[in-house]
Amino acid sequence: MPSAAVVGTGLIGTSIALALRRRGVTPFLLDQNPDAAHTAAGLGAGVVGVPRTPVDLAILAVPPQHVATTLRDHQLRRLAHDFTDVASVKVRPLQEAAELGCDVTRYVGGHPMAGREQSGPLAAQGDLFHGRPWVLTPHATVREQTVGRARELAELCGAEPVVMEHAQHDRAVALTSHAPHVVASLLATRLLHGDESQLQLAGQGLRDVTRIAGGDSELWTDILASNAHAVAEVLAEFALDLHDVVDALQDLGTCAPARHRTSRAHLTTALVRGVQGRSRIPARTAGGLSLSGVAAGS
Repeated sequence: MPSAAVVGTGLIGTSIALALRRRGVTPFLLDQNPDAAHTAAGLGAGVVGVPRTPVDLAILAVPPQHVATTLRDHQLRRLAHDFTDVASVKVRPLQEAAELGCDVTRYVGGHPMAGREQSGPLAAQGDLFHGRPWVLTPHATVREQTVGRARELAELCGAEPVVMEHAQHDRAVALTSHAPHVVASLLATRLLHGDESQLQLAGQGLRDVTRIAGGDSELWTDILASNAHAVAEVLAEFALDLHDVVDALQDLGTCAPARHRTSRAHLTTALVRGVQGRSRIPARTAGGLSLSGVAAGS
């Protein structure tokens, strides 16, 4: 890939640019915030500005709600021959791009399954995608060359390309990434009601389960809204399970021993099913790649 452009120099965009630089590609960096683009360039991620001639591939590292308009604008400006994005939702951006009249034959959705709770170019890492799945969601009319360039991008970044259908991808990330973020955030919210003496007892377990709650709230609002139906389905089922656990605990906290055995059994079942569910998360090799080939969580 002789030339590339990265539109959006946050965590993911700058990490992609740094990875490309390591492979001999110097990306052109564009961002609505000039300071972010110059910060990324200062890290060695590329050069700020619009190329004189169209590059081979433009990577749209913008939130889901801005993918379609960004694609339209930069296709009109002939920024690149082909386009891909890295948004964590795939159905909505393609639908909106088609509605806006974009040339979707030169656009393929992409989603590298990696990230950090920090945001911005200063949090970027050139090896962020090493050994991680990079989902590509080609549609019926996309050119083979476009898909090929997006696949090459993933490989240059050290990732493993994985092809999925758009709706399949969105259901998968609702289960493995989006709903867990909401649960982590709601659990972290409870800490606002703890006093200092209680919080002094916080251990690594609490830090582990709330780590992702530190993500950019505006970005995550966009992500969740763009995949609202799939996330709501997962959370509705979670709410039913949580309700059963609350009922069991309330029974165990009363002085009615006649119900204790049943409630204790319900509580044990919930914990056992948690162990069973966690065991289904694909193991990773030392390099980070899922042993089963696909891991849809970040």
